Amino acid sequence: MGRNSYTDEFKKQIVLLYQNGKTILEIFKEYGMSKSAVYQWIEKLNNSGSFKTKDNRTVEENELIALRKELIQLRMENDIFKASGTDNRQKIEIINNDKEKYSVRKMGQILKIAKSTYYYQINKYATVDVNNYEQEVISAFNASRKIYGDRKIKAILTRKDIILSRRKIRQIMIKNQLVSKYTKLKYRNHKSMVNNNEISNVLNREFNNKQPNKVVVSDLTYVQVGAKWHYICLLIDLFNREIIGYSAGTNKTAQLEQKAFYSITRPLNQITLFHTDRGNEFKNKIIDNILNTFNIKRSLSNKGCPYDNAVAETTYKSFKTEFIKGQKFINLTQLTQLKYKLFDFVHWYNNIRIHGRLNYLTPVEFRKQQSI
Repeated sequence: MGRNSYTDEFKKQIVLLYQNGKTILEIFKEYGMSKSAVYQWIEKLNNSGSFKTKDNRTVEENELIALRKELIQLRMENDIFKASGTDNRQKIEIINNDKEKYSVRKMGQILKIAKSTYYYQINKYATVDVNNYEQEVISAFNASRKIYGDRKIKAILTRKDIILSRRKIRQIMIKNQLVSKYTKLKYRNHKSMVNNNEISNVLNREFNNKQPNKVVVSDLTYVQVGAKWHYICLLIDLFNREIIGYSAGTNKTAQLEQKAFYSITRPLNQITLFHTDRGNEFKNKIIDNILNTFNIKRSLSNKGCPYDNAVAETTYKSFKTEFIKGQKFINLTQLTQLKYKLFDFVHWYNNIRIHGRLNYLTPVEFRKQQSI
């Protein structure tokens, strides 16, 4: 887990452990974060009572940042001041020439041209040669771990102020034989015993949850390691489809779900509902104890209705295609490698992979945007 993934509440808990006698080495062995991170958390909390970088800057550092911003603003105004009276086409050329140095929005304010007008005029005036952006398309495809199609590549290029139609992107992809993993997607169904508990479907397919950390959905899937099946559990926040907990192991049991819960760094008492299908592996006192301890209500899909857990199903289909497909774990000693790669995938899925249902933001970007 990246250092930025830890919440302030979790950091405070770690500092409190240290202040109450637990050594840095014990914390490192038990929780896995770097020793330097723990030292920084302790220092920041002692200095300012806050973990935010801006709250721990010195007066000199704040003055230096302010001076740098002022200098950039003055340079920008000086560079483009003479062009403030020109026509829109010349203004657009100026913005294009300097967009690597300055913000498009700020240049637009000085030149008195709206950001929307700038992008509209790019489409109007520019005669785009597909070959000019061929490498950009290839790079975006490879950076997506070869899963993005033309729609998501277009969204990525737009972030870079590159306006390219989906048709032209498809041309580049065909020319360079860029084929998404989804093109040849295959699924394999596994039968398991059914949990006949009389717990109802409380979630009731209300998948558009408006609050983070409230509703968590889950399921299990499998990956072959050598000649044996190993299993993976993901816990997904329904709010932004973020994977907030995960685990991997040799058995398809409730202990796998337990480990996934223990990997969550957010306060578990914020979760109000936990929804799964009726797989028998979820029928266990271990799971019941976790839910009862943190007052989390249980919800189960109706029998034979996979759509009742559609978000988890969709996430696992993506997971099988983007993580499992093409991976080879040759023998049982590679279980550790599986766990490292799973850690890497979860970080990428949450922080880098854009989602169509989140307006082409990553889950973390969406969560931060909604909290503003």
